[in-house]
Amino acid sequence: MTLSHKLVAVLNKDLPTGVVLNALAHITVGLGANLGQQALQLDTYKDKDGNAYPNISQMPFIILRAKSGEIRKTVKAAKEAGIAHGVFLNTMTGGTYVEQLANTAQTSEESLVYYGCVLFGLVEEVNALTKKFSLWRDQTPA
Repeated sequence: MTLSHKLVAVLNKDLPTGVVLNALAHITVGLGANLGQQALQLDTYKDKDGNAYPNISQMPFIILRAKSGEIRKTVKAAKEAGIAHGVFLNTMTGGTYVEQLANTAQTSEESLVYYGCVLFGLVEEVNALTKKFSLWRDQTPA
């Protein structure tokens, strides 16, 4: 089965793994809420014992790595191309969500550090924006 759409995360490779995983979770929840079950091709998996594992996407979720400035350019290109996306920034951490909202509102775009973005769109369009990035790899020594 060939999928027409693709789901890709581009995460800041300069951040600690825990920080970037938190960002990924927030971005994915937000984008998923906007896109909905049908677009993400969510399904319910069931094991032999009848236990259900709902809302798992049928499509692969590709995780890539980049620097903050590269993520910024990718987000700008996604906006221009009309590709669905979500973003997580440095101002979205620390303190309460009220403080995070205020910090974001008081920070110019050029001063923001991009922790990551998630893109969802036609395979060819998403590939055009992400082909230069490499797959995420764990930076923790074994």
